[in-house]
Amino acid sequence: MYEDGALQSFFHSDTSPWWTVNDSKELCRGRLLMAFVPHTDQIPNVLIPESRSEATIHNKINYRIEEFSVSFPLGNPKLPTAALHDFPGERHFVYRAKKRPVVVVSLGGPEVPKNLRPGTKPKWQTSPTMLVAPYYGSEKTDLRAGWHGALVERIQRCEYPQYMWEKLPVNNPPRESILKLDHIQSLGSHYKSYEMTDYVLCDNALDILDDWLLWLTRNELPLKSNLYEIREELLMTNGINLAD
Repeated sequence: MYEDGALQSFFHSDTSPWWTVNDSKELCRGRLLMAFVPHTDQIPNVLIPESRSEATIHNKINYRIEEFSVSFPLGNPKLPTAALHDFPGERHFVYRAKKRPVVVVSLGGPEVPKNLRPGTKPKWQTSPTMLVAPYYGSEKTDLRAGWHGALVERIQRCEYPQYMWEKLPVNNPPRESILKLDHIQSLGSHYKSYEMTDYVLCDNALDILDDWLLWLTRNELPLKSNLYEIREELLMTNGINLAD
């Protein structure tokens, strides 16, 4: 599944795979899920109600979509509609979302006891969520442009803390994907928010993920970690010296 020169090839074997099969259907760190997750755009888009489609109908509206600037936010809409509730200080943002593989980075902490989440308080304050990181297919197809080949090569040798090269077992045959760690986001823990797969990262893979997150968040890599040593070997194989 993994050719020589990939990070995973240092750990993956027939008897000890990088992705293990676990059909327990329990959420856990390292579990591979399928979920609709939004693209994170550099400039967000905001939805602005303009008018009701009919004067006496409150659940249908005409609207426009504009780029949003936090420095010059638009005023609150003046048009009350049942289809689009407005609250002071809030805006309605519009994102593209796609169903894609995600890996569970954190389960989000223990559930809050019922006596600490009374019905008089908003549910979002205590509704359980987890943190996931999405995978993006890197190969060019009829439906997507694919990633620049030179960039994928550099990602494969672990040059950047925000990217991790991967081949996912949910595809047959497995296809190249990029885990984008700077797109880590919350996802509801309710079963309607995701689809479970039978695949979970092995212990060695979780250790690599932990070191990778440390690298991303603190710009540090433990000198004696597996990730540091493998990255050094991959870079030197391609004529790059970390000491330079």
